Amino acid sequence: MLLIECSKIKKYFGDRLILDVDHLKIYSEDRIGIVGRNGVGKTTLINILSQRLKPDEGWIKLYGGAGYISQLESPDSKNISGEMASKFGVEATWNEYMSGGEKTRFKLAKALDNENLMVFADEPTSNMDIEGIELMEEKFREYKGALIIISHDRSFLDKLCNQILEIENGKIKIYKGNYSDYRDQKTQEKERAQFEYEEYVKEKKRLEEVAYGTKQKAKNIRKTPKRMGNSEARLHKMGDQKSKFNLERTAKSVERRIEHLEVKEKPKEELEIRLDIMDSNRLHSKIIIEGKNINKAFNDKIIFKNAEFDIYNGSKVALIGPNGCGKSTLIKMIMDNDDAIRIAQGAKIGYFNQDMNMLDKNLSIMENVMESSIYSENFARLLLARLLFKGEEIYKKVDILSGGERVKVSFAKILLQDINLLILDEPTNYVDINSLEVIEETLKEYDRTLLFVSHDRRFVDAVANQIMIITDQRIKMFTGNYTEYLARNNKPMNQHKEEVEKQVIILKNRLSEVIGRLSMPSKKDDMEALNKEYNRILDELKRLK
Repeated sequence: MLLIECSKIKKYFGDRLILDVDHLKIYSEDRIGIVGRNGVGKTTLINILSQRLKPDEGWIKLYGGAGYISQLESPDSKNISGEMASKFGVEATWNEYMSGGEKTRFKLAKALDNENLMVFADEPTSNMDIEGIELMEEKFREYKGALIIISHDRSFLDKLCNQILEIENGKIKIYKGNYSDYRDQKTQEKERAQFEYEEYVKEKKRLEEVAYGTKQKAKNIRKTPKRMGNSEARLHKMGDQKSKFNLERTAKSVERRIEHLEVKEKPKEELEIRLDIMDSNRLHSKIIIEGKNINKAFNDKIIFKNAEFDIYNGSKVALIGPNGCGKSTLIKMIMDNDDAIRIAQGAKIGYFNQDMNMLDKNLSIMENVMESSIYSENFARLLLARLLFKGEEIYKKVDILSGGERVKVSFAKILLQDINLLILDEPTNYVDINSLEVIEETLKEYDRTLLFVSHDRRFVDAVANQIMIITDQRIKMFTGNYTEYLARNNKPMNQHKEEVEKQVIILKNRLSEVIGRLSMPSKKDDMEALNKEYNRILDELKRLK
């Protein structure tokens, strides 16, 4: 069933064209994840589609009721049913004293409480702990309407979406499948673009050589002087002028072919970043942070009771646990040099938190990061470029940046400082996925001690080699990545589950093949049959899950 249709949508911010959407239709079975860099217009698009914002040009029609979840706005209604309040573990009446996670649960309950045919969600997983995110996934999977989601959580997009809508330079492009399928298709597009560019360069070079060679042949045929007869001309190797004319005409024809070649731009290469930290700055202690007999309470609420932990040199530790368990409290105790916590001598801490108070709003991006940098300006430009601040953008004042852009500037500033111990409190909130993956790759390469708090499961799994869990007022350490931690704490799968997993793998492999053929069809492909098979596989995967 058609739920949304729009045409010729344009939206400007000042003189800047943010969105230029020719046409878009959304149906009841669509589960769409919206991706794109910070400031590209994702929230603007969702607000236009939900008719919370009017476009400057074009029209939009909405068929049916819609729920809306935003981290930055209060819900339209302050009350939910007792049943929904119980399901989501919140009070039935909204109040501003709720935690960030409780507020998101309330908005989710409100969006699903009515008979809405669609739900719009703008970064719904921010401020949610892992349990909350998994609850949200479960409720969205049960929901029968359309979903239109902005999220930087790749696992979330993988589990819920059957389409990814990418916004770039104001235009939209839709990819079939979840986020991982989208990434595969983007890789194929890059490979195809690189192949086409190399073929273009090769053909252009070949034609240029043909043109040059033909011109040289024509040039070697000298014009016969008027006083000289044909026999004498042949004797002095002066060929006939008709041949010369033909060669020159051939050369011009080849040059015209060069001019009419379809120009293929060279694909942009991703810049590599490696932080070469001076050995003189390296810590040599075996244990970098040590906690013994940690006790902490707020009024009657006990946070830690005789808790202890050790963080070893060079380890990358993810601190996880439900909202309110004490993660930020522990980080603050470390930063405040609490008596129960010892930090290795010579430690130089680079600390990131959501306040981002390290940035001077009146300075530019470049001025902020260079203020305390031990690296060259060229390297700072390289890091900022990988975080999608390119060209003149580095001279923007921090005051006009979005929240996600400020997170990226703060991260860059910390990495460029003279540090040997990195502590990050929720570095992934509000960051676009491309930048998140850059941060992820940079931290994987970082060869000093790292302690970070994050609810992004894929980020934790990719970066951490130790998991630090706060539970029952104690701190437990697990050596291994997040996948290994989950496997250790789950019961072994029975035979039925193993069979289901095998079926899922087979279906996913077939789905990837179908998506590849849909994105780059051959003449033999039946597009209608492929689309039907694509939907059938998705339905079967949904049933198995």
